[in-house]
Amino acid sequence: MRNYFHLRFLPALFFLLIACSCQLAAQSPSIQLLTIGPHSSLRGLSAVSDKIVWVSGSNGTVGKTLDSGRTWSWITVPGYEKRDFRDIEAFDAKTAIIMAIAEPADILKTTDGGQTWKLVYENKTAGMFLDAMEFWNINSGIVVGDPVNGRFFVARSFDGGNSWHDIPFKELPAADSGEGCFATSGTNVRNLDRDEACFVSGGPRSRLFIRDKAIDLPLIQGTTSTGANSIAVKDHNKLKGGQQLIVAGGDFAKDTAQEKNCFLSNDGGATWIRPATPPHGYRGCVEYIGGNNVLCCGTSGVDISYDDGMNWKVIAADGFHVCRKAKKGKTVFLAGSGGRIGKLML
Repeated sequence: MRNYFHLRFLPALFFLLIACSCQLAAQSPSIQLLTIGPHSSLRGLSAVSDKIVWVSGSNGTVGKTLDSGRTWSWITVPGYEKRDFRDIEAFDAKTAIIMAIAEPADILKTTDGGQTWKLVYENKTAGMFLDAMEFWNINSGIVVGDPVNGRFFVARSFDGGNSWHDIPFKELPAADSGEGCFATSGTNVRNLDRDEACFVSGGPRSRLFIRDKAIDLPLIQGTTSTGANSIAVKDHNKLKGGQQLIVAGGDFAKDTAQEKNCFLSNDGGATWIRPATPPHGYRGCVEYIGGNNVLCCGTSGVDISYDDGMNWKVIAADGFHVCRKAKKGKTVFLAGSGGRIGKLML
């Protein structure tokens, strides 16, 4: 009788296991490709909400969706057809700011949904190269750039990007020989708390700059393709002794290498912890996406962590340059080369 019941319930058990496996597979995170826009490398991404998203990139390209990525409108900013907009900050469906790299360093703003753009900042200094931009709110923002005459470039805006003010040269952080920032995803500068920012550098030397401090990072460094590319700050919440930070990067010339490509700090950068399972290659962007969940992406794939960056699992082999969570929402969007835009499916 015991064997009879055992065999009798085997088919039911089999189908139950199949159902559970299917459910787990359905719950595994993945990247849904939303669109392939104009042939452009997209590195600027600003998700205003779950519906409103702006992107920017090479060939003077700017894109926008108002329906969560189902449809997109694309423009080429007149006069900037050969320029690369490496970062974008959007505030709503009508208002956005774009940053053009290299000489001259230009920042433009639109208030009519991208139909027209106003040049709000220009710097023709030799060697200028803007890397990333960050806004605390609709008024206060910062832009950082590679060193000029031995010091990193920094400018501030206090009126929503309508005007920008260079930080006096003597107050700028000094750079080491060959040290600079990477304009990979617009996330090597971040808001720390209130009206304060931090940024990371790479190259022969990789450091974290906070206030008047320059903190050496344990990431791989020493060549022009190594170092920190991105920093994430968890919820701007103060912990015991500091803030929770994650820095990501590696060697973009060897984008599948996992050596020293990510480190964590629970004390505002005073000490650093190497992940037990690091991201699976060079990663140019890292982003907290809610709770203990973190996403990072690079040219060799996308990884997710459920424990504040201690263990990473690769969820996509396709590369993306940037990933950002909606400012007013929960959706996480990604953008990359070839005009590709994706969405994280949890």
